[in-house]
Amino acid sequence: MTTGSRVERRLAAILAADISGYSRLVAADEEGTLAQVAAHLREIIQPAVAEHGGQVIKTTGDGVLAAFASVVSALQCALRIQAAMAERNIAAPRGKRVDFRMGLHAADVVVRDGDIFGDGVNVAARLETLAEPGGICVSGRVQEDTDGRLEVAFEDMGEQSVKNIPRPIRTFRVRMEAGPPLLEAPLTLPTKPSIAVLPFQNKSGDPEQEYFADAITEDIVTALSRWRWFFVIGSTSSFTYKGRAVDVARVGRELGVRYVLQGSVRKVGARVRVSAQLVEAASGVHIWADNLDRDLVDILALQDDITEQVVGAIEPAMLHSEGRRIARKNLNDLDALDCFQRGMWQFNKMSQDGYRISLDLFRQAIASDPELSLGYIGLARTLYGGVIYGWSRQVLQDLTEAREAAQTAIGLDPRDAYGYFAASGASLYLRRHRDALDEARKTLALNPNFGFGHFRLGQVLIYSGRAAEAVAPIERSLRHSPYDPQLGAMYSLLALSHFHAGAYPDAIREAEKAVRLQDGRAALVIAMSLVKLGRLEEGRQMAAGEASSASIAQMSRLAPYANTADRDDILDTLRQAGLAVDAF
Repeated sequence: MTTGSRVERRLAAILAADISGYSRLVAADEEGTLAQVAAHLREIIQPAVAEHGGQVIKTTGDGVLAAFASVVSALQCALRIQAAMAERNIAAPRGKRVDFRMGLHAADVVVRDGDIFGDGVNVAARLETLAEPGGICVSGRVQEDTDGRLEVAFEDMGEQSVKNIPRPIRTFRVRMEAGPPLLEAPLTLPTKPSIAVLPFQNKSGDPEQEYFADAITEDIVTALSRWRWFFVIGSTSSFTYKGRAVDVARVGRELGVRYVLQGSVRKVGARVRVSAQLVEAASGVHIWADNLDRDLVDILALQDDITEQVVGAIEPAMLHSEGRRIARKNLNDLDALDCFQRGMWQFNKMSQDGYRISLDLFRQAIASDPELSLGYIGLARTLYGGVIYGWSRQVLQDLTEAREAAQTAIGLDPRDAYGYFAASGASLYLRRHRDALDEARKTLALNPNFGFGHFRLGQVLIYSGRAAEAVAPIERSLRHSPYDPQLGAMYSLLALSHFHAGAYPDAIREAEKAVRLQDGRAALVIAMSLVKLGRLEEGRQMAAGEASSASIAQMSRLAPYANTADRDDILDTLRQAGLAVDAF
């Protein structure tokens, strides 16, 4: 023993790790590999070891040796590091992944001058060589001390003879597919509605379809991120659950989210079925679920179509769920975001009482947090909604305030498509058609999966004299939101676009759907279409039986035409149907 050296003996859990294929990585890109390894050490390994009460004893070019007082903490740390590395490797280019192999043993060690020595260190190092890239091997002692205390499974590898160790070592492989380790405490839920998209499962029995399932997942995460009022977990985190049987409640705790989206892809011949379900993590309640069956022709177009359908359905489903949840909260406990979500829940009731309550809630949101753009968006939508449905007593003032509120929202968050959507609505009813069209297009440029954004574009096109162009975006909005609370208005507008485009049978078909959904204005479209088809008596009967002065008055509020030709055509056709149209 060197004089002056301080020596002690203690029981320790020893973690040995090295990088699989390190020589190959260095040969391919020495500078990049060294920088990458240093970053992993600094950003992942050292913080994880410290967090679990351990100490990094030393590092080599491709290895790390650490010691812990607790075997449980040592294994928790190893699991945490491997999960973080798996997450980081998802984004790493092929051939540049850094995979650690880890060995873990517990034994009496000699501590001298900050280093550790002894048979136990050698055993940990030999166990590391038995581990797979990204995996962990432990001794029988570690397995015995941790079994049942952590949510991991062990695979018995039997007794292994290893270099320079005279006796066989009972060895266990840690089953990484059992899932990431539980966090010590659940993460705090964000104030925004929060969602994680788990990797879609490939149920095709064809390994080559794995990339398609992964691509769908990535696309959905990216598309959901365009909703500025969502908190979306990045794909690098959600992909750590790939290939693992997971409990949704556990995912919610570990990632700190309220909602989890799960899905699968199954290819059969030239067809593909994508199944998806949105689950409230804590309760396990299914918020939304659907199956999408498509022909497998253009794979990229198919990805876009499926992403559009899934994301378009999730947004209104989450908004409705959040509104119901917040409606149970005491009014005194509402923060600005709560006020917005509760206000939208009231607004979507499409009633005069809901309109008045939502106005108060959106003004409360703005007073509570003047920097929250959503408060202004909700206020703008409610103000011009009140004009449309006849609940406003000061039309020009409310439309002007609606546009000002929308412009404030855009200034606060210029990347939120909802701000431009609200501005477009106010501009349209102020008959600023060019502004309305520009804002509608900006809405979809920011979020092409926004169903009501497509509805707004169609609406603006109709009243700008371009009804034939309006059909496609309105149909697309219906595909996005097949259960929307304003579905009647959507079908009614689609019918009107067909009417102005001269497709009268199509107008009748879509208007009948709207009538079944209690949209009285659609009866006028049916009556006008029958007149145009030369079925004058049927048109008059429809007008007399289904249409009303209230419907005519509402249609007049919904008719901000840029040209007089379309407006005059409606007036003339309604008169032929025997209706008084002075209110129009």
